[in-house]
Amino acid sequence: MGLIVGKEMHLIGLIISIFLSSITKVSATTIPVEEENNKFHKITSVSQLSDITPESWAFQTLQALIEQYDCAIQDNTNNQTLTRYDFASKFHTCITHINKLINQGKIDKINRITLTNIQQLKTKFSAELATFSNRIDLLEKEVAALEIQQFSPQVELEGEIIFAVTGVAGGKKANSRTKPINENLAFSDRVRLSLETSVTGKDQLQVRLQGRNTPELADVTGTQMANLGFDGDDDNEVEVDEIDYKFPLSKQTRITLYALGGGLGDFVPSVNPLFSGSGDGSISTFGRENPIRRQGGGAGIGISHNFNDSLNFSLGYVTNDAADPERGIFASPHGAIAQLTLEPTKNTALSVTYIYSYNNVNTGTGSELTGNPFNNQADAITANSFGAEAAWQINPTITLGGRVGLIDAKAEDLPANPNAVISTWALLLTLRDIGKEGSFAGFVVGQPPKVNHNSFGDAFEDEDTSLHIEAFYHLQITDNLAITPGLFLITNPEHNNSNDKIYIGTVRTTFTF
Repeated sequence: MGLIVGKEMHLIGLIISIFLSSITKVSATTIPVEEENNKFHKITSVSQLSDITPESWAFQTLQALIEQYDCAIQDNTNNQTLTRYDFASKFHTCITHINKLINQGKIDKINRITLTNIQQLKTKFSAELATFSNRIDLLEKEVAALEIQQFSPQVELEGEIIFAVTGVAGGKKANSRTKPINENLAFSDRVRLSLETSVTGKDQLQVRLQGRNTPELADVTGTQMANLGFDGDDDNEVEVDEIDYKFPLSKQTRITLYALGGGLGDFVPSVNPLFSGSGDGSISTFGRENPIRRQGGGAGIGISHNFNDSLNFSLGYVTNDAADPERGIFASPHGAIAQLTLEPTKNTALSVTYIYSYNNVNTGTGSELTGNPFNNQADAITANSFGAEAAWQINPTITLGGRVGLIDAKAEDLPANPNAVISTWALLLTLRDIGKEGSFAGFVVGQPPKVNHNSFGDAFEDEDTSLHIEAFYHLQITDNLAITPGLFLITNPEHNNSNDKIYIGTVRTTFTF
């Protein structure tokens, strides 16, 4: 028995000796010592893989930072052991919050001890922080790609409702010594509902429904100089009044298509935009925009190109009866506009405008002669119009503006092709944030369109000069509610000093949603 055990022990010893000899041989012949040591150095230590316990220095340091700077950490960190990646996530969130406080000026400085602790944590968890940051970058890239590739069209509903109480005062109607102006108060409304959607995320398709019952005051006063900027009477029958589609051709160029409801002014920028809105701008038609831009409407196309941040060039074309196959888009009344808009400084803007129109000379804002300079005898009236507009923001509160317009109308189908020269001008003043932020007061003084010269005959020239004097105050009560009381005066209506002054006052209440 002892002999057998001795033999077994001798055999085991021999096997161990051979095994150790082979390891030594392999180590000496195939693996250099330096390379072997480097391999061992690359092995992550146990401390780098271990969880972070509440008793550790790192855990307590992070908890102190969270409490000191009120870091927005959703999970309760007090009594939980964290993995190194969970710890790195919370540390990253806290550091981001501290940086935000510094950028906002809410923290003047961080003491040296806190800075040292933050740096030590960054060093100790650098690998986890790098992995965490890389994952965020990758996720942001994937989200951005999905937003570009998987755009989902949505339809948005926007609405605007106007209630207006309007009164007119004066003596007799313009060009009438027998018919008095009825000095009554009228209550009217206008409702617009817009359906807006996008096909690509960069374009916009809009279909607008409208119902209204605000009559033109020309019927009451005898002159279209008295018309309101939001009028139109359809007996509140709801109808589609505008269909348009806008899309970018490039980063600087945009195309606008109107199937219905377009106007020349819709294709060009406004230098004095606070006056141009029918629901929040000037209360009068004359005050909203340069009358020369009101020569035509209907279907049309426009293109706008920004050469840079301060220079824009826009073109537009509209036609009244585009759907009529017997007249077509060029034979029916139409108009074309070209405008160069320049903003040389942050506080100044100006524009120069050219308009060509065919049988569209009536702007709806001037004397009766400006809409009919050839006594209904011409069926082919062409007009070349020129305009300029400027705005100067003196300070954050005060902005001065002005505009001029000239229309040269010619009767192409009458002997000698008589022409009529029509002029208009206006001075504008805006006072912003008066009474309440977002509110403003507007003032307009100007001359409605007037026939200064007419080779068709002296009887078809305006003898005197009317002035339009207007003041309104747009009070922005909430983001969705505004009230605009306003008053304007017409002196020498119809450019005739024999006519009585006309006063128009209104309180326009606008709801948007």
